[in-house]
Amino acid sequence: MRTPIFTGSGVAIVTPFRNETVDLPALGHLIGLQLEAGTDAIIVCGTTGEASTMTYRERMRTIEFCVEQVNGRVPVIAGSGSNATEVTVALSRDAQHAGADGLLMVTPYYNKASQTGLIRHYRVVADAVDRPVILYNVPSRTGVSIAPETYAKLAKHPNIVGVKEASGNLGNIQRTRTLCPEDFYIWSGNDDETVPICVLGGVGVISVVANIAPALMHRLTQLCLTGDYRAAGALQVELKDLCDTMFCEVNPIPVKTAMGLMGLCEDTLRLPLCESSAANRERIRSTLVRYGLIPA
Repeated sequence: MRTPIFTGSGVAIVTPFRNETVDLPALGHLIGLQLEAGTDAIIVCGTTGEASTMTYRERMRTIEFCVEQVNGRVPVIAGSGSNATEVTVALSRDAQHAGADGLLMVTPYYNKASQTGLIRHYRVVADAVDRPVILYNVPSRTGVSIAPETYAKLAKHPNIVGVKEASGNLGNIQRTRTLCPEDFYIWSGNDDETVPICVLGGVGVISVVANIAPALMHRLTQLCLTGDYRAAGALQVELKDLCDTMFCEVNPIPVKTAMGLMGLCEDTLRLPLCESSAANRERIRSTLVRYGLIPA
């Protein structure tokens, strides 16, 4: 039986930029803060990390740097998905060579592949690497959703170990849990669904909110993993407004705005993403104050 690459709270870490380049010293500082707060895995160069705006070389250097900084203390999982299978294979092989412990692969966006196409795509990529592969289902961004029956077929591949589920469809997650073997693991891809997904057999979250509240997200998942769902549910409700605020604009605009306000890194984004509106910036500021993350 396969074991999960991690359980608990994995941070979908932002990529800090300064003067149009990746700010590696700032990233190293963020990684250190995450490890001190108990974060269970670092997910680098994903959606929150703005990987789609980075050059190939930047992505690989950022993954390599993350691996160096973490130094084996927790798993490093690299985003290596693309809308082209050949490119996904290249990204995945190079991320593996850079030292990533696992690979996170979003469904091919824009193409809107059929379920048969998704199965072929993921099998080709999984055949090309020897690292655990986590599928990433986020239809609001990609235009396609992985069906539970498709998960059941992909779960037979020895390298495909689970999925980051950000579809918001709890019914499909229940069916996935019914159809798939016990060692096909599910991580929540939506911070505000962490507890419901863990109740349905999930093993944690790949979190945006952990960028600004890592200890809270770690605590939330630990309550779930120890079966204290009453306390976990109460904390999930307590965190609801913070979660909602971090998605008041498209991710990662709000979380980077928050991190700038907290002094964690510059809030620079790469086009076509841009700064928060004035109204949302004030909403983010006031929410951080209310949660005690910045002074009033």
